[in-house]
Amino acid sequence: MNAVAAGAVLVLNAGSSSLKYQLVHPDSQQVVADGIAERIGDSGSSITHEQDGDVETVSAELPDHHAAIERAMRFFTDHGTDLRSAGLQAVGHRVVHGGRTFFRPTLIDNEVIGEISRISSLAPLHNPANLIGIEAARTLLPEVPSVAVFDTAFFHDMPDAAATYAIDRGVASMHAIRRYGFHGTSHEYVSEQVAGFLERPLESINQIVLHLGNGASASAIAGGRPMDTSMGMTPLEGLVMGTRSGDVDPGIVLHLHRVAKLRVDQIDTLLNKQSGLKGLCGENDFRTITEKMAQGDEAARRAYDVYIHRLRRYIGAYMIELGKVDAITFTAGVGENAASVRADALAGLENYGIVVDRERNALRSKDARRISPDDADVSVLVVPTNEELAIARQSAEVVSTPR
Repeated sequence: MNAVAAGAVLVLNAGSSSLKYQLVHPDSQQVVADGIAERIGDSGSSITHEQDGDVETVSAELPDHHAAIERAMRFFTDHGTDLRSAGLQAVGHRVVHGGRTFFRPTLIDNEVIGEISRISSLAPLHNPANLIGIEAARTLLPEVPSVAVFDTAFFHDMPDAAATYAIDRGVASMHAIRRYGFHGTSHEYVSEQVAGFLERPLESINQIVLHLGNGASASAIAGGRPMDTSMGMTPLEGLVMGTRSGDVDPGIVLHLHRVAKLRVDQIDTLLNKQSGLKGLCGENDFRTITEKMAQGDEAARRAYDVYIHRLRRYIGAYMIELGKVDAITFTAGVGENAASVRADALAGLENYGIVVDRERNALRSKDARRISPDDADVSVLVVPTNEELAIARQSAEVVSTPR
């Protein structure tokens, strides 16, 4: 047994053509190693592994996720860690959609796999890939229990008023149509970190969490309970994202089908992969968009303005929904690094006790920090998310609980 890895959790996040992984100790938060395999199933596939201060990227034939995990295991072995005999607690799997069935971390068996497969129609771009990662891990590490942690679980208990779409209730019930919400692992983790940062009980805090990455979502959380979230039945609803449209008039879909003669799969591709920031200005990297704005690019400026407008709309709605806001927190890649987004999203809200300190906001740090004045009524924070750690902790809790 390898002492460095004993008791750790291997966290897997399998996408359609990628696999992110991290070996982490859930208690100490020590990351033993992490990596990413990209372009799985393509001729240009590669894998990057970081461990013991070394970063190595190799081109490799990765025809499937099984091959990607197997190659990652070789990296571990090269560093003296044989995952088969390392004494791992669990393999934790990110699964995007739990439907109405799964609303807590779940030990994976054949029945669970069958149910995840059955509800894959709710997330056809994500759940099938998650299942491939699960099957590969169970084959390669058969002695290590696998646990599914669902992106939708945190929002399972949202109030009915927030979770219900105003369509025929019989149709909605038959086809499991409701707002499920996503990025739940991140929203839950960050909201708990906010309570620790403010040194206040979670139950006493009303907060808005803004998870802003290539995918983006907002949540309103009262006393640790989610009251609302921007993503809906799928991760397409809500904020403007890197390549996703976010909120659009549903009539647009009908118009594109009837008038533009686009097929359903073409509309799906348009809204999920060719819209958002990329659709508006051809770029979905905020650093590039910022550079183009500085050069006077009007399309980049319009894309940025649309992004901020939508974000402010949700912030305002959640302020009203919560009644009183104690904290507004930015997280994920854009939220943690784009100072202009934070400043512009909250500009002009001083009458509501929301102030962004210019100097604090400009400082770059990987630590949780306050970017509002100490005496502001509302604490504006930047809190790095750590979904891998959250998945590891939940997985460890599942396997340590007597059954």
